[in-house]
Amino acid sequence: MKKVLIPTKLAGVAKSMLEEHGGYQVFQEEGADLLALANDHPETYALIVRSEKVSAEVIDAFPNLKLVIRAGAGFNTIDTKYARSKGIDVMNTPGANSNAVAEEVIALMLADARHIISADASCRQGLWEKSKFMGSEITGKTIGIVGLGYIGRLTAKRLSGFDMKVVGYDPVISEDYAHELGVTLLTLEELFEQSDYISLHIPENDTTRGIVNADLLSKMKDGAAIINCARSGIINEDDLREAKQSKNIRFLNDVYPKDEAGDKTVTDIADIMLPHLGASTKEANSNAAQYSARQLIDYDDKGITSAIVNRDIPAGLDQAYADLAYTLTKLCRCVLGCEAHLKMVETSIYGNLAPYAEWLLVPVTTALHNDFDRSKDHFAAQDFLKGNGVDYMNREVDTSKAYENSITVDLTATTGGEALRRASVRGTLAEGRLMVARINGFDNLYIEPKGHLVAFVYKDRPGVLGQIANAMAEHDINIDDVRNPHDELGEKSIAIIKVNKAVSDEIINTLAESIDAEIAFYCEQV
Repeated sequence: MKKVLIPTKLAGVAKSMLEEHGGYQVFQEEGADLLALANDHPETYALIVRSEKVSAEVIDAFPNLKLVIRAGAGFNTIDTKYARSKGIDVMNTPGANSNAVAEEVIALMLADARHIISADASCRQGLWEKSKFMGSEITGKTIGIVGLGYIGRLTAKRLSGFDMKVVGYDPVISEDYAHELGVTLLTLEELFEQSDYISLHIPENDTTRGIVNADLLSKMKDGAAIINCARSGIINEDDLREAKQSKNIRFLNDVYPKDEAGDKTVTDIADIMLPHLGASTKEANSNAAQYSARQLIDYDDKGITSAIVNRDIPAGLDQAYADLAYTLTKLCRCVLGCEAHLKMVETSIYGNLAPYAEWLLVPVTTALHNDFDRSKDHFAAQDFLKGNGVDYMNREVDTSKAYENSITVDLTATTGGEALRRASVRGTLAEGRLMVARINGFDNLYIEPKGHLVAFVYKDRPGVLGQIANAMAEHDINIDDVRNPHDELGEKSIAIIKVNKAVSDEIINTLAESIDAEIAFYCEQV
């Protein structure tokens, strides 16, 4: 019998399912101290937790621990890297809480639109202030959903009954699939300009942290509302504080840097504040419990590992090639255009890398969307792409090309219903360094995709490279390396340039217009 500990407030269905299975001995006690439990249950095989912190100290206290399951989506309270170093798998239960959060978004919208909270307080005081609490209707308004993952899609579905116009931002989801959801895809800037309500459903990471900033907030309608049931760090609070003063923006919030009592930094700017209640429903708790138990059983009985969030590199694959797949995909996305909506992902994996093609889909998918975690497996990656209406194919390679240990990533997308747009990037490792060998029809580039890169594709003619160099110099941008080949027909050229610092969109766009570039972008690679 395998010992399973559930030291949290989780629906009893998890314990029941595991005990009915017959292979588990389950101990459940809400609020139990994990270190104390370790002393009493050193033989523990699996932990099922909610928001409890599973630190390195806790992990060390369970010498026989093999699996930790987070009954919920986020897993930032678990030291996943340390768990991996100890050979412990960590899982989560994505989707279990999605409907609860989607319904909370609607509850916040309605509570704000009809002044439910303040009107209740007033009425309890014996007042009768009907005119003071004149509200508005959400029917006929435009809701902008940033991030169309599990929660974003359910939010769109639930709001369809209010006859709202639903617009969304998610560069991975295909236009065809968005149409099925009843969502019109926009750029992030267009969404902020057009929406009466903006609901955020993206993770917090290095790319998204502070993404809702002064620039986006300045585009909002006066009196529009932002709803954040995602992560606190995606909003720049100081910028929101200033925007509220000038545009009367409403802010409805349920997330904070830490889930704990005490003063909150958004108290002065939040029109409604809740103590992170998104997943706090009986149904969500039951779903998370069932998902957790099922995942544990399937993990042991069937070897299903798609929910693991701290997967290790498979034996025989150099981490550098996983980084190569990620970097090539990010670059290909820049070539394609970050606002284009993906329709297909194709890979070609050459040489000794071919047996790892499925695994390499994971860093490819991670590079395409912030909402997919790199530690998932290829089944999860395939499901993620399919769930966004994006086709995937790993092509059979032509070994006669002798692309030894190389990776090619091809992306196909649409923009605003236009004809298909394609981009292709191939790369390899040279002396341990990542190298881009080809971009579209421009071969033999061999430039290291590291640091600050700018690129322009234009009709070949004398003097263009000089124009680019002069423009960089005017903005005190130093050029560190340049590749400037023609395509195979000799009609077009690419200038791919490594520079010493970030280049603004304004500089890129102005320069692109002056040289009549058909492709122009800045891309930062770590």
